Amino acid sequence: MKEFDADELAKFNGEDGNPTYFAYDGKVYDVSESKLWRKGQHMNRHRSGEDLTNDMQAAPHEADVLERYPQVGTLKRVEVEEQKIPQPIAWLVNRYPWFRRHPHPMTVHFPIVFVFSTTFFNILYLVTGIKAFELTALHCLAGGIIFSVVGITTGIYTWWLNYMAKPLKPVKIKLPLTITMFITEVIIFIWRILQPNILDAVTAASVIYFLLVLALIPMITVIGWYGASMTFPVEKH
Repeated sequence: MKEFDADELAKFNGEDGNPTYFAYDGKVYDVSESKLWRKGQHMNRHRSGEDLTNDMQAAPHEADVLERYPQVGTLKRVEVEEQKIPQPIAWLVNRYPWFRRHPHPMTVHFPIVFVFSTTFFNILYLVTGIKAFELTALHCLAGGIIFSVVGITTGIYTWWLNYMAKPLKPVKIKLPLTITMFITEVIIFIWRILQPNILDAVTAASVIYFLLVLALIPMITVIGWYGASMTFPVEKH
Protein backbone atom coordinates (compact mmCIF):
# COMPACT_ATOMS: atom_id res chain seq x y z
CA MET A 1 0.00 0.00 0.00
CA LYS A 2 1.04 3.56 -0.63
CA GLU A 3 2.65 5.38 2.30
CA PHE A 4 1.41 8.95 2.66
CA ASP A 5 3.11 11.75 4.48
CA ALA A 6 1.07 14.65 5.87
CA ASP A 7 1.57 16.86 2.80
CA GLU A 8 0.49 14.12 0.41
CA LEU A 9 -2.55 13.25 2.50
CA ALA A 10 -3.63 16.91 2.59
CA LYS A 11 -4.18 16.84 -1.19
CA PHE A 12 -7.01 14.31 -0.81
CA ASN A 13 -9.42 16.75 0.81
CA GLY A 14 -12.51 16.09 -1.29
CA GLU A 15 -12.27 19.44 -3.05
CA ASP A 16 -11.83 20.23 -6.77
CA GLY A 17 -12.60 16.64 -7.72
CA ASN A 18 -10.01 15.11 -5.40
CA PRO A 19 -10.86 11.91 -3.48
CA THR A 20 -11.70 12.17 0.20
CA TYR A 21 -9.10 10.47 2.41
CA PHE A 22 -8.24 10.67 6.06
CA ALA A 23 -5.96 8.76 8.38
CA TYR A 24 -6.76 6.89 11.57
CA ASP A 25 -4.29 4.95 13.68
CA GLY A 26 -1.70 4.91 10.91
CA LYS A 27 -4.13 3.77 8.20
CA VAL A 28 -5.48 5.91 5.36
CA TYR A 29 -9.13 5.40 4.39
CA ASP A 30 -11.07 6.46 1.30
CA VAL A 31 -14.50 7.83 2.26
CA SER A 32 -15.25 9.46 -1.07
CA GLU A 33 -18.46 7.44 -1.49
CA SER A 34 -19.85 8.35 1.93
CA LYS A 35 -22.72 10.84 2.06
CA LEU A 36 -21.45 11.81 5.52
CA TRP A 37 -18.30 13.27 3.98
CA ARG A 38 -19.80 15.73 1.50
CA LYS A 39 -17.35 18.38 0.32
CA GLY A 40 -14.60 16.72 2.33
CA GLN A 41 -16.11 17.45 5.75
CA HIS A 42 -17.90 15.31 8.31
CA MET A 43 -20.52 16.96 10.56
CA ASN A 44 -19.05 20.38 9.63
CA ARG A 45 -16.22 19.59 12.01
CA HIS A 46 -13.82 16.92 10.81
CA ARG A 47 -11.86 17.71 7.66
CA SER A 48 -10.47 15.15 5.28
CA GLY A 49 -6.85 15.14 4.25
CA GLU A 50 -5.81 14.97 7.90
CA ASP A 51 -4.93 12.49 10.62
CA LEU A 52 -8.13 12.15 12.69
CA THR A 53 -6.82 9.66 15.23
CA ASN A 54 -7.22 12.04 18.17
CA ASP A 55 -10.58 13.32 16.91
CA MET A 56 -11.99 9.79 16.86
CA GLN A 57 -11.65 9.60 20.64
CA ALA A 58 -14.50 12.11 20.98
CA ALA A 59 -16.71 10.56 18.28
CA PRO A 60 -20.11 9.10 19.24
CA HIS A 61 -19.22 5.85 17.47
CA GLU A 62 -16.46 3.28 17.60
CA ALA A 63 -13.60 3.01 15.14
CA ASP A 64 -15.08 -0.18 13.67
CA VAL A 65 -17.29 1.97 11.39
CA LEU A 66 -14.16 2.48 9.29
CA GLU A 67 -14.37 -1.16 8.23
CA ARG A 68 -17.05 -0.04 5.75
CA TYR A 69 -14.49 1.91 3.74
CA PRO A 70 -11.44 0.77 1.76
CA GLN A 71 -7.99 1.29 3.17
CA VAL A 72 -5.81 2.86 0.49
CA GLY A 73 -2.54 3.23 2.32
CA THR A 74 -0.70 3.98 5.51
CA LEU A 75 0.39 7.23 7.13
CA LYS A 76 4.05 7.92 7.71
CA ARG A 77 4.57 8.31 11.43
CA VAL A 78 6.05 11.62 12.52
CA GLU A 79 7.10 11.87 16.12
CA VAL A 80 6.58 15.19 17.83
CA GLU A 81 10.33 15.49 18.28
CA GLU A 82 10.68 16.06 14.54
CA GLN A 83 8.75 19.31 14.88
CA LYS A 84 11.67 20.75 16.91
CA ILE A 85 9.61 20.84 20.07
CA PRO A 86 11.45 20.90 23.42
CA GLN A 87 11.99 17.39 24.75
CA PRO A 88 9.76 17.69 27.87
CA ILE A 89 6.78 18.87 25.80
CA ALA A 90 7.44 16.27 23.11
CA TRP A 91 7.53 13.51 25.73
CA LEU A 92 4.33 14.78 27.34
CA VAL A 93 2.41 15.00 24.04
CA ASN A 94 3.59 11.59 22.85
CA ARG A 95 2.67 9.95 26.15
CA TYR A 96 -0.59 11.84 26.71
CA PRO A 97 -1.97 12.89 23.28
CA TRP A 98 -4.76 14.98 24.79
CA PHE A 99 -2.14 17.58 25.74
CA ARG A 100 -1.89 18.37 22.03
CA ARG A 101 -5.37 19.81 21.52
CA HIS A 102 -7.33 19.83 24.77
CA PRO A 103 -5.70 22.48 27.04
CA HIS A 104 -7.15 25.49 25.18
CA PRO A 105 -10.73 24.20 24.72
CA MET A 106 -10.69 23.12 28.38
CA THR A 107 -9.78 26.59 29.68
CA VAL A 108 -11.19 29.05 27.15
CA HIS A 109 -14.76 28.73 28.43
CA PHE A 110 -13.86 30.35 31.76
CA PRO A 111 -12.91 33.83 30.47
CA ILE A 112 -15.99 33.75 28.24
CA VAL A 113 -18.42 33.13 31.10
CA PHE A 114 -16.65 35.54 33.47
CA VAL A 115 -16.72 38.36 30.91
CA PHE A 116 -20.41 37.87 30.18
CA SER A 117 -21.12 37.68 33.91
CA THR A 118 -19.26 40.94 34.56
CA THR A 119 -21.55 42.83 32.22
CA PHE A 120 -24.66 40.97 33.34
CA PHE A 121 -24.21 41.72 37.05
CA ASN A 122 -23.31 45.36 36.41
CA ILE A 123 -26.56 45.75 34.48
CA LEU A 124 -28.46 44.03 37.29
CA TYR A 125 -26.97 46.54 39.73
CA LEU A 126 -28.02 49.50 37.59
CA VAL A 127 -31.55 48.10 37.30
CA THR A 128 -32.06 47.04 40.92
CA GLY A 129 -29.65 49.23 42.88
CA ILE A 130 -28.55 46.16 44.87
CA LYS A 131 -24.85 46.71 45.63
CA ALA A 132 -24.19 42.96 45.96
CA PHE A 133 -24.68 42.59 42.20
CA GLU A 134 -22.02 45.22 41.50
CA LEU A 135 -19.61 43.50 43.88
CA THR A 136 -20.29 40.17 42.18
CA ALA A 137 -19.45 41.85 38.86
CA LEU A 138 -16.09 42.88 40.30
CA HIS A 139 -15.37 39.32 41.40
CA CYS A 140 -16.32 38.00 37.95
CA LEU A 141 -14.05 40.57 36.36
CA ALA A 142 -11.16 39.35 38.52
CA GLY A 143 -11.88 35.81 37.36
CA GLY A 144 -12.01 37.01 33.77
CA ILE A 145 -8.58 38.61 34.07
CA ILE A 146 -7.02 35.50 35.59
CA PHE A 147 -8.50 33.11 33.06
CA SER A 148 -7.81 35.45 30.15
CA VAL A 149 -4.13 34.93 30.94
CA VAL A 150 -4.71 31.16 31.03
CA GLY A 151 -6.69 31.27 27.78
CA ILE A 152 -4.06 33.35 25.98
CA THR A 153 -1.28 31.05 27.18
CA THR A 154 -3.01 27.81 26.16
CA GLY A 155 -4.17 29.40 22.90
CA ILE A 156 -0.64 30.36 21.88
CA TYR A 157 0.56 26.91 22.93
CA THR A 158 -2.09 25.19 20.79
CA TRP A 159 -1.42 27.50 17.84
CA TRP A 160 2.31 26.85 18.04
CA LEU A 161 2.04 23.08 18.53
CA ASN A 162 -0.75 22.23 16.08
CA TYR A 163 -0.54 24.99 13.48
CA MET A 164 3.21 25.70 13.58
CA ALA A 165 2.34 29.31 14.49
CA LYS A 166 1.15 29.96 10.94
CA PRO A 167 -0.57 33.33 10.39
CA LEU A 168 -4.08 31.91 10.11
CA LYS A 169 -6.92 34.40 9.64
CA PRO A 170 -8.78 33.42 12.86
CA VAL A 171 -5.57 33.74 14.88
CA LYS A 172 -4.71 37.12 13.34
CA ILE A 173 -8.11 38.35 14.51
CA LYS A 174 -8.29 36.55 17.85
CA LEU A 175 -4.86 37.29 19.26
CA PRO A 176 -4.78 41.12 19.06
CA LEU A 177 -8.46 41.31 20.05
CA THR A 178 -7.85 39.08 23.07
CA ILE A 179 -4.94 41.25 24.19
CA THR A 180 -7.12 44.35 23.73
CA MET A 181 -9.86 42.75 25.80
CA PHE A 182 -7.38 41.80 28.52
CA ILE A 183 -6.05 45.37 28.72
CA THR A 184 -9.64 46.64 28.90
CA GLU A 185 -10.41 44.22 31.74
CA VAL A 186 -7.39 45.40 33.70
CA ILE A 187 -8.31 49.08 33.18
CA ILE A 188 -11.87 48.47 34.36
CA PHE A 189 -10.68 46.47 37.37
CA ILE A 190 -8.14 49.07 38.53
CA TRP A 191 -10.64 51.88 37.94
CA ARG A 192 -13.26 50.08 40.04
CA ILE A 193 -10.78 49.41 42.87
CA LEU A 194 -9.67 53.06 42.97
CA GLN A 195 -13.23 54.37 42.67
CA PRO A 196 -15.63 51.86 44.34
CA ASN A 197 -18.70 54.04 43.76
CA ILE A 198 -18.06 54.67 40.08
CA LEU A 199 -21.55 53.51 39.06
CA ASP A 200 -23.47 55.08 41.93
CA ALA A 201 -24.17 58.32 40.04
CA VAL A 202 -24.48 59.28 36.38
CA THR A 203 -21.34 61.17 35.44
CA ALA A 204 -19.08 61.34 32.41
CA ALA A 205 -16.68 58.95 34.15
CA SER A 206 -19.39 56.42 35.02
CA VAL A 207 -20.69 56.45 31.43
CA ILE A 208 -17.22 55.79 30.03
CA TYR A 209 -16.66 53.08 32.62
CA PHE A 210 -19.93 51.34 31.73
CA LEU A 211 -19.24 51.61 28.00
CA LEU A 212 -15.92 49.82 28.58
CA VAL A 213 -17.80 47.10 30.44
CA LEU A 214 -20.26 46.77 27.56
CA ALA A 215 -17.39 46.68 25.04
CA LEU A 216 -16.24 43.38 26.56
CA ILE A 217 -19.28 41.59 25.10
CA PRO A 218 -18.64 42.17 21.36
CA MET A 219 -14.94 41.48 21.89
CA ILE A 220 -15.45 38.12 23.60
CA THR A 221 -18.17 37.23 21.07
CA VAL A 222 -15.87 37.78 18.08
CA ILE A 223 -13.04 35.94 19.83
CA GLY A 224 -15.33 33.00 20.57
CA TRP A 225 -16.72 32.96 17.03
CA TYR A 226 -13.33 32.72 15.35
CA GLY A 227 -12.11 30.22 17.92
CA ALA A 228 -15.11 28.01 17.25
CA SER A 229 -14.59 28.36 13.49
CA MET A 230 -11.26 26.54 13.86
CA THR A 231 -12.89 23.64 15.70
CA PHE A 232 -16.26 23.62 13.95
CA PRO A 233 -15.71 25.03 10.44
CA VAL A 234 -18.76 26.64 8.86
CA GLU A 235 -19.82 24.82 5.71
CA LYS A 236 -19.41 26.93 2.60
CA HIS A 237 -22.13 26.52 -0.03
